[in-house]
Amino acid sequence: MSRIPTTRRNGGVRRVLPGALPALGLLLASFSVVGPVSAQSELEQEALQAQQTQAELQAKIDAADESVRERIAELRQAEEEARRLESYNRALAPQVESLEQKLGERENAIATLAETGEALPGLLNDMTERLSAWVEQDIPFLRDERLARVASLESDLVNPALSDSAKLEKVLGAWKAELNYGRELDAWRSTLDDEGGRQVDFLRMGRVGWYYLTPDGQEGGVWDVASSGWKPLDASDRKELAKGLRIVRDQRAPELLNLPLSQPLSAAAESQAQEGRS
Repeated sequence: MSRIPTTRRNGGVRRVLPGALPALGLLLASFSVVGPVSAQSELEQEALQAQQTQAELQAKIDAADESVRERIAELRQAEEEARRLESYNRALAPQVESLEQKLGERENAIATLAETGEALPGLLNDMTERLSAWVEQDIPFLRDERLARVASLESDLVNPALSDSAKLEKVLGAWKAELNYGRELDAWRSTLDDEGGRQVDFLRMGRVGWYYLTPDGQEGGVWDVASSGWKPLDASDRKELAKGLRIVRDQRAPELLNLPLSQPLSAAAESQAQEGRS
């Protein structure tokens, strides 16, 4: 009968019997094989994770570079638009300065009428009549509101409860409001004066362009001063008009708009300059 190897103590020291040596050798051999294989697997896993991390980092860098390029392109476009607007402002600056100068001279001249107060009512009436004529002949944007302002002036001028200085302040304030229309961009929703009485979005660019666009963007028009009526806009112009509405409402960055004008720039500037000299 075969015997199972055992260990025995000899003088307090544990000895391995000769029969157990083959089994011990086999166990050590198994550890010598598993150890390197496990270490190599861990190294390969770490290398794979490092490659994946590097790929993710590179993708983030590429995305950031693309975002920076887009921002730079937008900045360059905004700078170009700013240069164009600056050039436009320089072209209109002489007319605006002339209007402000004339208005200032008129204010100064009226201030000297304390000794001849009898001339002031006639002057205020004349200024109100000229303002009314300007509104009547101008592009009819916000027409009811502007005519109501003139009608209010006419009532104020015959109100005995108002002093001459108060009447003068109201007349000058109305004139300044009209002059400011030539410098502003404005957008609002209101009723189109047509048979259907539709609600549309209006866009005004100073006194050179007045437009409307239906909420669905399928119909739009530009006011034509020469014919005193609306002219339809094609699909490309309607797209530009929608862009302009978003710009005025601060929903996108400013940029150049390619739209037909209601009247030439020179005609609008000359009209405003003539009123300032009146």
